[in-house]
Amino acid sequence: MDADAGQVTVEEVPVEVTLPLRGALLRPGRAPGMERDDDPATVHLAARDGRGTVVGVVRVHPQTCPWRPDARAPWQLRGMATDPSVRGAGAGRALVDAVVARVRAAGGDLVWCEARTPAAGFYQRTGFTVVTEPYDKPVIGPHVGMVRELTGGSPSR
Repeated sequence: MDADAGQVTVEEVPVEVTLPLRGALLRPGRAPGMERDDDPATVHLAARDGRGTVVGVVRVHPQTCPWRPDARAPWQLRGMATDPSVRGAGAGRALVDAVVARVRAAGGDLVWCEARTPAAGFYQRTGFTVVTEPYDKPVIGPHVGMVRELTGGSPSR
């Protein structure tokens, strides 16, 4: 991120704010919307640089975790994308920290995701653990199941 861009801030936004970046990076050639985008329980977040440009997006919603069915209040992280020009500058970590803070505030005990295999290392650095072997999601490619237990402590490990 260049010096003019400044610090990253994260805010809750309407789904429409997330669609251009999500569509370009995660769903090229397909509609950028996903089921449950309009669910009142779904939270959409955007990371903005100092100029107000959206440089990252994510959504999270309450959802049973297939790998931790005993979780009391699990939330699924989905549709996370960061602009390639700012990767490594903190936008992704800021989004994960905001997700964790919101899920904790809502009483959640677990955040889980189906991570594209190239992104698994990023999620591991933010406290997630791989809990499945790689599997293929048709049209999208190889993924792994990941979880992050929320048992107190700071938002970021």
